[in-house]
Amino acid sequence: MIDPISSDAIGKRIICDGECATVRYVGNVPPTQGPWLGVEWDNPQRGKHDGTHNGEKYFTCSHPTGGSFIRPKKADFGVDFLTALNKRYGLKVEQTEELVLGKRTVELVGFESVHEEQSQLNKLRDISLRECGVSHAGDKEDIYNSCPNITILNLSKNLLSSWENVADITKQLKELQSLYLSENRLSLSSSPPTLADAFLNLKILSLNQTGITWTEVLYCAAMWPSIEELHLASNDITVLERPVDSLQKLKLLDISNNKLNDGNQLHALGYLPRLSQLIVSNNNISSFNFPDVQFGHTSVMLSKLNILFVNGNNISQWSVINELNKLESLQSLNCQNNPLMESAKNPETVRQLIIAKIAKLKVLNRIEILAQERKGAELDYRKMFGNDWLKAGGSQNPDLNKPNVEFLTAHPRYLELIKKFGAPDEGELKQQQPFALKNQLLMITIKCPDKPDQKPIQKKLPDSMTVQKVKGLLYRLLKVPGSEMKLSYESAKMEGREIEMENDLKPLQFYSVENGDCMLVRW
Repeated sequence: MIDPISSDAIGKRIICDGECATVRYVGNVPPTQGPWLGVEWDNPQRGKHDGTHNGEKYFTCSHPTGGSFIRPKKADFGVDFLTALNKRYGLKVEQTEELVLGKRTVELVGFESVHEEQSQLNKLRDISLRECGVSHAGDKEDIYNSCPNITILNLSKNLLSSWENVADITKQLKELQSLYLSENRLSLSSSPPTLADAFLNLKILSLNQTGITWTEVLYCAAMWPSIEELHLASNDITVLERPVDSLQKLKLLDISNNKLNDGNQLHALGYLPRLSQLIVSNNNISSFNFPDVQFGHTSVMLSKLNILFVNGNNISQWSVINELNKLESLQSLNCQNNPLMESAKNPETVRQLIIAKIAKLKVLNRIEILAQERKGAELDYRKMFGNDWLKAGGSQNPDLNKPNVEFLTAHPRYLELIKKFGAPDEGELKQQQPFALKNQLLMITIKCPDKPDQKPIQKKLPDSMTVQKVKGLLYRLLKVPGSEMKLSYESAKMEGREIEMENDLKPLQFYSVENGDCMLVRW
């Protein structure tokens, strides 16, 4: 244990009354007698000042109430790695009792049952020493001789004070692949490349709530030559810079709960060659822009990005979704708790619009996009903005179909959808009422054209009723599972034409079903 009165204690980590802190000062604080420790608390609410007492500055804090003075005897400077490991995973101390048999005394030895994997440290692979007060490695080679086969190590919320402290431990763990250092406060190394041998096989690193900045990440990155996953949630990251000759193997980056407010900061990550998963949830991002290409083209930025989390940001414009369609490999998007998701009274409408706008998307907000849902969303989109398309210069005649740039910027996939499904005809567009929210009752005649023995049924249905709920009603009437039904309808206004109702989540009003129309049920 470190001598708490020594000046070497400056910079060391302690725990006092259950709170972690860093020692910033060792010495006298007049007019009181005896030595004091000036500490900066991890939780600034725990402190009283910024290192100034009676007008004299003893140390500096990053927060005006982050500092305190405590007596050395109250500070716990932690334990070495193996002491913590044995306490959590080692054999229990033997218990002995005496039993008298006649004139002889027999000593009984009892053991508490301990799983073999925990009792034999050299067999341990996955270790968690979270909140165990680990501050240093201990004697040289002790870790290697005791438990060299650890591949996953959790050292979160301990008393490690520097990257050298960490390296003293990890350089003895040649098999280490995953390291969790969240909620520590680590001073930077003077020469990160010299510590790279301690992290040669490390692939997953967690530095959540460590106060690290992106500049410091790039400075430290030389230590992690093989890193593939980097977790940096809840730090002080406000600005991103482009990694140069570092992080080139990175596949997953989590920078959620930071202080980014400009989505264009992600340009700095745009050319990481292997980045496939990016988590930027709970920042304050309102826009994205990939300026290397115009609408309708594929960006070379973030070319391998497959999964994107932007939950809990400030995204409110559809132009952001249009920009995401430029990403070559994007298949999964999580964008809940953004203003955009509240932009329509029906959340399903927003979901369908996002699906229609991002061509390759396969999962939205953790829900798989089935082929039928995509087709329905794209057909609905084509119909929903058909009148805008005509006003902008669109035409059913391919030779005259030249909508203006303003329309194509707002709807970059529209011409693609026309090529895929054909141009919407006048009948569809005249019946268009995608945002009508009237809650009126419709008299509908229900027929089963493939079942001539089934008599027509007349029902009054609210126009806000979804296709899914209609199927539930029909199940009770016809005893046919909704999953087997296919619904369509005929209208006197479009004689001879049958309109399919493919999307179970859409209300009748979306399909422009009117009073007196005939619903057709097949199975």
